[in-house]
Amino acid sequence: MRTKVTARGQVSIPVEVRRKLGIGPHTWLEWILEEGAARVIPIPSDPIAALRGSGRRGAVLRLLADRYQEASRDR
Repeated sequence: MRTKVTARGQVSIPVEVRRKLGIGPHTWLEWILEEGAARVIPIPSDPIAALRGSGRRGAVLRLLADRYQEASRDR
């Protein structure tokens, strides 16, 4: 897909991209510059909720167990 930059530096995001990435009015976009390219990442309105469920099963329990062991050793 291609879009054209206007004289004012604006770009239209194709509807297919907006739908697939959940970009709507008032969505913030993060621009990351890489070697000769730019990545655009939509920032969810609630980043914590967006990450919910994306971790490995049991990861929190393992993390808490590790923290408990470290605390026990420090005593």
